[in-house]
Amino acid sequence: MNMLSNQTFLITGIADKNSLAMYTAKEIINQGGKVICTGLGVSDRHKGLSEKAKMFLTKNFEDFKSAVTKELGETQVEILDVTLDENIESFAQKLSQRGINLNGMLHAIAMDKTIRNKEVKPLIDVTKEEFCDTMDVSAYSLIRLTHYLLKHNVLQSGSSICSLSYIAAEKVTFHPYRNISIAKAALERISVELADELGRSHDIRVNVIRFSPYMGSKAGNATLNIADVETSDKMSPLGNAKPMDLAHEIVHLFRPNLRVTGEIRHVDGGYHITG
Repeated sequence: MNMLSNQTFLITGIADKNSLAMYTAKEIINQGGKVICTGLGVSDRHKGLSEKAKMFLTKNFEDFKSAVTKELGETQVEILDVTLDENIESFAQKLSQRGINLNGMLHAIAMDKTIRNKEVKPLIDVTKEEFCDTMDVSAYSLIRLTHYLLKHNVLQSGSSICSLSYIAAEKVTFHPYRNISIAKAALERISVELADELGRSHDIRVNVIRFSPYMGSKAGNATLNIADVETSDKMSPLGNAKPMDLAHEIVHLFRPNLRVTGEIRHVDGGYHITG
């Protein structure tokens, strides 16, 4: 029996075919659901972009669209820049005008310019702009995206929202990406508060999943070293979790009428219970 028949979900954060969000999208489809995938590109709400920026955003969206089509088949893809309220609202309006009802979404968006060549900038040297940019994209975007999807009656009553985090939101780890870790901690706290607000107002569930260190995607490869992944694999009682472990957990949390919300769950092979 397909658990997600006649259900439609918004999937953010796909960067390439190995993105954790891509595995989740595949499993949703396997369970009878539909997905709408968003990527960063040039929207009609972008103003004053340099030619270099336009080229970067255009290529990013083309690569994203190509990966989605190859892995998922013909799937609706849309441009979404969560730093622009105008773009978020126009995106929500477009879905509303097309009569699309969402039964949930995966928030898998994160950005941190303080990480370069797999080296982390000391927190004491992080600028206000770097801090706020990371917080905006990685945490606050959950609030704004949810706001506009509700404003335009796209996100339905009884929906389920899931976000991706990791253990460094709670404790200092051996791969100390401090700026993004603070943003993930904020994302988790935002999720708990939204679980209370939206559960009472719209019967909407909001949960977060902390996943194992993962180098398979473009994002993970940019931040982690093989030694990091090997260390967590040795520390975890069951070894590192696999992308499909995460996909199965998200699909479970997306099940209609599940009475689970405000959870910070771990899909990490037990890494979180070790010292």
